Amino acid sequence: MKYICLGYMEEKKWETMSESERNAMIDECFAYDDVLRKNGHFAGGEALQSAQNATTLRWKSGRVSITDGPFAETKEQLGGLLVLEARDLNHAIQLMSKHPGVKAGPFEIRPGADLT
Repeated sequence: MKYICLGYMEEKKWETMSESERNAMIDECFAYDDVLRKNGHFAGGEALQSAQNATTLRWKSGRVSITDGPFAETKEQLGGLLVLEARDLNHAIQLMSKHPGVKAGPFEIRPGADLT
């Protein structure tokens, strides 16, 4: 079953890290993604640019309204997502609890919805 893992982070905390600390974290994450890939659990994923670069679309009064910035102004912003192949939720939790990205912020794990 597919699980969508949404990784959140505090951008201000990320910005206070040195470049070498950020690069080390990224390298750790990519290395673990490779382990997931090798074992058939990595079904896709992507890191995201800063929430400052987001554009939000809303349906208002019968038309699309466009705003700059993220959907919600919160301390933690969506930093990336990973699509995980796992037996069940407990297996997904087990796999993602080892992901180095957890050090940067929380992961929200949701089962994918098969709408076919």
